Amino acid sequence: MKLRSKLIISFAAIILVPLALLFLFVSVYMNVKVHSLEREYEIELSLPDMINTAQMINESTAKLLDRMRNDTQADPDRLLDRGYLQDIDHELGGRLSFLVVTLDGEVYYAGNRDNLGELMEALPPQGAGNVDTELGGVYISGDNPAMVKQLDVTLTDGSAASAYIITTVTGVLPEIKTMVRQLTLVMLLILLITASVLTLWIHKGITSPIRDLRIATRRIADGDLDFTLETKRSDEFGDLTSDFEKMRTRLAQAEEEKRRYNDQSKELISNISHDLKTPLTTIKGYVEGIMDGVADTPEKMDHYVKTIYSKANEMDRLVNELSLYSRIDSNRMPYHFTLLNVKGFFDDCAEEMDIELKERDVLFYYENQVMEETTIIADPEQLRRVISNIIGNSIKYMDKKPAIIRLNVEDEGDFIRVDIADNGPGIEGRDLERIFDRFYRTDESRNSAMGGSGIGLSIVRKIIEDHSGRIWATSRVGEGTVMHFEIRKYQEAEV
Repeated sequence: MKLRSKLIISFAAIILVPLALLFLFVSVYMNVKVHSLEREYEIELSLPDMINTAQMINESTAKLLDRMRNDTQADPDRLLDRGYLQDIDHELGGRLSFLVVTLDGEVYYAGNRDNLGELMEALPPQGAGNVDTELGGVYISGDNPAMVKQLDVTLTDGSAASAYIITTVTGVLPEIKTMVRQLTLVMLLILLITASVLTLWIHKGITSPIRDLRIATRRIADGDLDFTLETKRSDEFGDLTSDFEKMRTRLAQAEEEKRRYNDQSKELISNISHDLKTPLTTIKGYVEGIMDGVADTPEKMDHYVKTIYSKANEMDRLVNELSLYSRIDSNRMPYHFTLLNVKGFFDDCAEEMDIELKERDVLFYYENQVMEETTIIADPEQLRRVISNIIGNSIKYMDKKPAIIRLNVEDEGDFIRVDIADNGPGIEGRDLERIFDRFYRTDESRNSAMGGSGIGLSIVRKIIEDHSGRIWATSRVGEGTVMHFEIRKYQEAEV
């Protein structure tokens, strides 16, 4: 899940979850509270009754007032029975109320005499009990607010008596206040728990991938790239971890390439050193022969000088090859692309190769099947280097007499294909795919003896690829090898 989605969900949850839990809690809590108050006050309540304190007070004492009304209708003098009054007052005590009875304006019975003087001054006068109100009683305000229900009775001797059921509001409100405090506390707890859970959820979703990335970063800083950073997450951190793993993989590949390059460079230096040492030793030996007077005839002197010249050329070729490899390796190969006529260019190359190969007793065959007007965009010097390197490589490993080289140029639709075949020893299948790799040698001992640096064919591949072409080889062991390369034809865009 995306981090943005998590934040949206968290924002919605931190609002909706507390409201839902609070609604659920309030529903359960109020039901329990209603049943508790119903049992305590022996009344039937609803949620609006709990909110309306006066209504709840009215219902809590209404039944007792009705009983007293029925009792005094049957026997008015019962209102003077203190035992009866005590029983009523005892029941009222459980309803946060008490009973006061007056006889001819004087207090006859009082269940609670605290602040009675102040209450007596505020009590309704005789006869007011017959007034019907919405609450079934009178509300007395002041320092000690109370709800008063009044019952006026005329005794058998004609005396006037009044019974007052007084419910102190201050006794009821704290219970409501306690309930409000409890609900407020529960709401705060729900908010705290919800926020904590959501915070931990987001915190875990953020810190866990960051911890893994930090560990991976430290390992990379210590040079350890041999590990895998995997993740099954689909959020931004999953994308970051995936990108980090790609970076680690590329660093590991670059490190491996660097190590391999260093090994190959060491091998190249060793090969070049060995290859230079052989002609140098020969040159040194022949020069010493000349200095010691061994070449005492014109024929010997001519032979010595030609040998020295040949070995110097061999050294020059090795140095040039190393210089060219350096430019290729740093992508600083100089190219001078131009429009070449395929037939004309390869005819010239074939003529040059024919002269050179005849001197080496190599049979050379050339065939060009492309149209006269076929052209390509290429660097003629570098393309000659490709042909020369391939043919030179074939002659170097030639093991047959007579040696045969064939150069064929064919039309392949949008491309021209050049095939250079020999009748040499061939190449094993396991080596065929790697012959264009830098420093690769199919036979170390034979290559070393023949002075091969192992970079000739890698230079060829680089040049062909820089011409947007491709090169490959086919071979049969004991029969020979064919090098193939393709270059796209030049075609003018139609207007």
